[in-house]
Amino acid sequence: MRELLRDLRSALEHEHALFGPYLPLGAPLTKPRAPLFSPPPSAVDPDDMANQDLFGNEMDPAEDPSLSPYERIEALIPAGSPIRPMDSLQALTDYVANTVLIPLDENRINPVMGVGDPEADLMIIGEAPGADEDRTGEPFTGRAGQLLNKILEAINFKREEVYITNILKSRPPNNRDPLPAEVEAHIPILYKQIALIRPKIVLCVGKTAGNSLLGRRSSLGALRDRWHDYHGLPLLVTYHPAALLRNAQWKRPTWEDMKLLRTKYDQLVTP
Repeated sequence: MRELLRDLRSALEHEHALFGPYLPLGAPLTKPRAPLFSPPPSAVDPDDMANQDLFGNEMDPAEDPSLSPYERIEALIPAGSPIRPMDSLQALTDYVANTVLIPLDENRINPVMGVGDPEADLMIIGEAPGADEDRTGEPFTGRAGQLLNKILEAINFKREEVYITNILKSRPPNNRDPLPAEVEAHIPILYKQIALIRPKIVLCVGKTAGNSLLGRRSSLGALRDRWHDYHGLPLLVTYHPAALLRNAQWKRPTWEDMKLLRTKYDQLVTP
C-alpha cells in the first residue's frame, strides 16, 4: 500500500508540473488556461495557407482545384512575363505584333493571333499558320480552313460563333511541325488567350496541338475519342482538317468526335 501511495504521489506531482495546481470541483477559473501546445498565429493564418494542400505542402496553382480553370491556366505563364498583367486581347495582339520571341517571328509576313467571338464558349486550337494564314494574318483561311468551316456547320456552329487560333503565331518554313523551343516560347500567349476568352470547351485539331496543351507525346489515336481534363476545362482532340484533305478515311472518326463535341457543348452551354 505504501508503494502504491508513493507512486500516486509521484504521478500527481508530475501532473502538477505539467498542468498547474488543480482546482476543487466546481470552483471558478480566475483566467483561462493556455493550451498545452499553442500554434503560432501564422500557422493558422488563412492567407498563409493559400496554394497549400492539406498537409501544408506548396501546391502548383495550375493544379489547385479551388481556382477557376482560367486562373489555373493563367498560372502556367512564367512569372515576370509581360503578358501576365494584360487584361485585353488587343493588348496581347499588339504585344505579339511588336515582339520577336523566336526566329520565326522575324521572317513572318503577319502574326496570326486568332479570329472569332472574343467571348466564345468553344475555342478551336491548331498547331501553326500556313502560307495563306501568314499572308492574311487570320488562322484557317486556306483549304483546311474552308473544310473546318464545313465541319463546324455540320454540327450547327458558325465560324464567327467560336474562337479559332493556333499554338504558334508565326508560320514555320515549309509548314514543318513546330519545334519544342518554338512551342515553349509561344504557348504562354495561348494561355493568356484562354484566360481572357474563358471558353467552356477546347477542341484541339491535330496531335501537335493536343500534345502541346496536355504535355504528352501521344499518337492522335491515343488522344482522340475521349475527353481530357485540361486544368478543369473539357478538352477534345481530333484530326486536323489538313490531314482530312490527304486522308479521306479519317473523315468518319472526325465526324464521331464532332458529335461528342456537340453533345458536350449542349450539356454545358445550351440553356
